Amino acid sequence: MPVQRDTRQHIISTSRDVILGRGFSAVGLSQLLSVAGVPKGSFYHYFKSKENFGEALLEDYFDSYLNRLDELLQPDGRPAADRIMSFWGLWTDPESVCEFGARCLVVKLGAEVSDLSESMRAVLREGTERIVARLSQCLMEGMRDGSLPKDLKPVQAALALYDLWLGATLMTKLRHDTHAFKNAQLVTRQLLRLD
Repeated sequence: MPVQRDTRQHIISTSRDVILGRGFSAVGLSQLLSVAGVPKGSFYHYFKSKENFGEALLEDYFDSYLNRLDELLQPDGRPAADRIMSFWGLWTDPESVCEFGARCLVVKLGAEVSDLSESMRAVLREGTERIVARLSQCLMEGMRDGSLPKDLKPVQAALALYDLWLGATLMTKLRHDTHAFKNAQLVTRQLLRLD
């Protein structure tokens, strides 16, 4: 059983950069198989279809992303406001760009697959809802520890901030500059009343 799990994970892991680079629709099965170094039969042993592979790719992405997010937001002696601002800072950090920001599968595939695959859209929606829930929890902690305003609406603020940063990521890709990230940082500080 471990060999099967390793091969399946290998296909997912080796395909992520290809999908991030070209998109889901533009990458053919033969390219995925070539990058992974597995025969066609192996692919279909682990995935019923390319769409099923896409679902697994997104689920794996969100599992990794949420594990990293949990590490970043967990109480560590710093106020919650500092922890959440550190998270947003990673979106613009060149060292972290592979985890957050420009290398985000949500940004890359959100618009593309939402119209093509209801099941992949559902995975994207559920994954982003889990991210927003983590952000909301951190905002609530900030309200309790006094680092954020007591009248903040954490669920709405978390959703607005995540939407803001996803949009900033898209605009950064379109413009090839970081102005959108700088604006997102400013708006985030204003919304959280940190200035």
